[in-house]
Amino acid sequence: MPRQTIDFAEYYPGVLRAMTSRGLLLGSYDSAGKANLMTIGWGSAGHIWGMPVWIVLVRPSRYTYRCIEHTGCFTVNVPGEDLAMACATCGSKSGRDCDKFAECELTAEKASRVLAPAVGEAAVVYECEVVHRNDVLPEKLDGQIISGMYTAGDFHRVYYGKILAAQADPELAALL
Repeated sequence: MPRQTIDFAEYYPGVLRAMTSRGLLLGSYDSAGKANLMTIGWGSAGHIWGMPVWIVLVRPSRYTYRCIEHTGCFTVNVPGEDLAMACATCGSKSGRDCDKFAECELTAEKASRVLAPAVGEAAVVYECEVVHRNDVLPEKLDGQIISGMYTAGDFHRVYYGKILAAQADPELAALL
């Protein structure tokens, strides 16, 4: 079934379950126009500054960081359980070294509102334009978080993406 426009919060309980179990796929293009995916297990959707927003974290060492810095946008793609292996692959390889869409046999679709790829097989797709970014400051972060998540440094950049479009395949989204 083709995707339909939805309210950004419509499937959020299932989106949150997917993020914390198998991960979500963050889509972006590099400066040459190559589609890239990165698995994310941290993030949040909500309402800030009078607009719907996805907040995602990307380390500066990641290939995706350069992609989002280049385009100023991204997609958040919510995979069903059938794409758990794709999430594992996209979370363990770098787009610098391979084409993750091809390797995972996923379809890179042109997003309707942003310069970032959407995953054709995703149950839900959010299209986001970066409206703010800030870096995690180690001196402001709880020591337990640093010792648990940042033992090698490489603190995240936090991207706030205004949700310009949200679409879902109702049959797939109902299974989240």
